[in-house]
Amino acid sequence: MKRNLGIVLLLLMVAVLSCESKPDQANPKPSMKKKAVVYQVFTRLFGNTNTTNKAWGTIEENGVGKFNDFSEKALEEIRNLGVTHLWYTGVPHHALVNDYTAYGISNDDPDVVKGRAGSPYAVKDYYNVNPDLAVDPAKRLEEFKALIDRTHAAGMKVIIDIVPNHVARSYRGLTNPEGTSDFGACDDVSKEYDVNNNFYYIPESTFKVPEWKDGYLPLGGEESILADGNFEENPAKWTGNGSRLAQPHFNDWYETVKVNYGLRPDGSKDFEELPTGMEKQGYAEHFRFWENKTVPNSWDKFKNIALYWLDFGVDGFRYDMAEMVPVEFWSYLNSNIKTKNPDAFLLAEVYNPDLYRDYIHKGKMDYLYDKVELYDSIKHVMKGYGWTDHIPVVQKGMADIEHHMLHFLENHDEQRIASPEFVGNAQMGKPAMVVSTTLSTSPTMIYFGQEVGEPGAEDAGFGKPSRTSIFDYVGVPHHQRWMNNGHFDGGQLTEDEKNLRDFYQRLLNFTISSNALMGDYQEIHFYNKDHTEGYDHKILSFVRWKDEEKLIVISNFDKDRTYTLDLKIPEDVITKWRLKNSAYALKEELYGIEKATLKILEGRGSIRLKLPPLESYIFSVQ
Repeated sequence: MKRNLGIVLLLLMVAVLSCESKPDQANPKPSMKKKAVVYQVFTRLFGNTNTTNKAWGTIEENGVGKFNDFSEKALEEIRNLGVTHLWYTGVPHHALVNDYTAYGISNDDPDVVKGRAGSPYAVKDYYNVNPDLAVDPAKRLEEFKALIDRTHAAGMKVIIDIVPNHVARSYRGLTNPEGTSDFGACDDVSKEYDVNNNFYYIPESTFKVPEWKDGYLPLGGEESILADGNFEENPAKWTGNGSRLAQPHFNDWYETVKVNYGLRPDGSKDFEELPTGMEKQGYAEHFRFWENKTVPNSWDKFKNIALYWLDFGVDGFRYDMAEMVPVEFWSYLNSNIKTKNPDAFLLAEVYNPDLYRDYIHKGKMDYLYDKVELYDSIKHVMKGYGWTDHIPVVQKGMADIEHHMLHFLENHDEQRIASPEFVGNAQMGKPAMVVSTTLSTSPTMIYFGQEVGEPGAEDAGFGKPSRTSIFDYVGVPHHQRWMNNGHFDGGQLTEDEKNLRDFYQRLLNFTISSNALMGDYQEIHFYNKDHTEGYDHKILSFVRWKDEEKLIVISNFDKDRTYTLDLKIPEDVITKWRLKNSAYALKEELYGIEKATLKILEGRGSIRLKLPPLESYIFSVQ
C-alpha cells in the first residue's frame, strides 16, 4: 500500500512538473536581454539624392533610392545610432506607375494606384520585390538578398512588411514557387463567398473607379492612355477596407481588394476556433493545434509567403492592420513562423486596445503598436493640452503586457514631430523620446529622418505635407543633408540638426545597453506632485532598476520654463534599492554634465535639480 502511494505521489509530482511554465508558454519573461530599437526606413526614399520634388514627378524627374544605396557605410552609421532591427518598408512588389514591361511586368492602371510610385500596402507580387529599388530590375531579388546580407554583417536584423488584409487589384505573381497559384486564381467568382476563395465578390457587378473628390485626378491630371477612368474587374470584388460597393468611395482603399480568411459575409467563422485556455499556451501548442486542421486557402497562402521570406534571410515581419484579420489566423501563421525561427520579430499594427491581449496571447504576436494609449498621451502633452499625469496611468493599465507594446513617436502614418501640424519643432520631441524609450521594457521604433528633425513639408502629389509621402517619388531634405551625397556623414546638416542626431544616438545607445531598462519600473510622479514644491504636470519622473543598475528619469516637457526643485525618491523605492541614510553620487547617462547627489535622510531621498526647458536627465546611482 505504501509502495502504491509512493508511485501515485511520484506520478503527481511528474504531472505538476510537466505543467510548470515553459519558455515557450504565454506571458513569457522578456526574451530580449536588452532593449531593441527598430529603425523604420522607407526603402525607396532613403538613398534618393534628387532634390527636385516636383508634385506628381516621375521617377526620372524626382529620382528614387535603391537597395544598393544602403552601403556598408550607411548601415554602419544606422547601427551606430543605436539600432538593432531595420524595417525596410515597401520592399514587396506593389502596384506603381512605371513601365517595366521589358522585364515581363504588366503595367498598373493609374486609376487604381495611389500616387505615381504607389502605396506599399497594395502588394502586387508577394514573391518578388519592387523593381524601382533595383539597379537592374531583372536581378531585383539578388540585390535585395545582398542587402539582407549587408545588414546582417552590420549587426542588425531585417524586418519587412506583410499586408494580410488586402492585395492590389492587379495582383500577378511572376516568380511564384512551383505549385503556388496567385491570389484569386482558383476562386469560384460566381459566389460572393466560399471558404477557399481568396476574395469576396459582388456577382453580376462590374467594378467602377471612384468619383474623384477635391480636385483629385490620377497622376495629377497628366494625360495617360491608362488613366481613362476605367479598370476592368468583372465581377467586382470587395475593397480592402471592407467596402461592398462595386464603385467604392474615394476615401475607401479602392486600390486594393479584401482577402477572405474564412469569415462569412455575416461575420460568422468558417474555421475552427481556438479552445478555451489556448491563450495560456505557447506557440508550440498552437502549432500542434493547427497541424492536422483544414484551414482556408488564404491562410496557407500567407503562411507559405512568410516561410519563403524567412528562408530568404528575413528576420521578422511588420503586419499591416492586423486587427482586420481574425486572431485564429495569427495563431496559425505565427506559430508556424516561430516553429521555423523562434527568434523571429513579429510586430503588428493593432489600434483597438480591447483586442491587444487577444492578439498577443491568442495571436502569438511579439509586439503591437502602442499608438492609442502611450503615443496619443505623449502627443497631447507635447502639443500643450495634455498632462504628464496621464502617462503613468496608461503605463499602469498596460502593466501585464507592457513588454509587448512597441513605443514610437513617428512612423509613415503619423505626422512628423517637426511639422507645423504636430508641434513644428523637433526639439520638443526630446523629452518625449526619453520617456518613450525608458518607460518600459518594450522596443523603441524611430522613423528615418526623425533623428535630424525632418518636417515632411513636401507637397509630393498624392501625399500631402506633415507626413513624408509613401505614395510618390520624392526627396527627404533633412535626411538628404545627413546623407551628404552618399557619404552618410551628416556633412550638410545644420548645427541644430547635428546636435539633435547626437541626442538620439546617445539616448538609443544607452537604452540598448542598459540592464535596468529591462527590469522594474515605478512611477514617482504623483509622489512628487504631492510632496515637491514647484513640481507640476509638465514634468514626468519615474525610476527603473535591475541588478546593480538603478536609474532615476525626469523629463521637462515645458518649452519655456526652467524648474528648480528637490526631486523626492519615496521611502519604498529606497527600501527596494537597499540604500542607507547617506549621500550617493549620481551619473547623468546622456551627457555626463549635470552633477547631482542623491541624499537620503530618514529613509527618503531627495535630489536638488535645475531642469531647463525640454531637458531630461537619466541619473544612475553610483
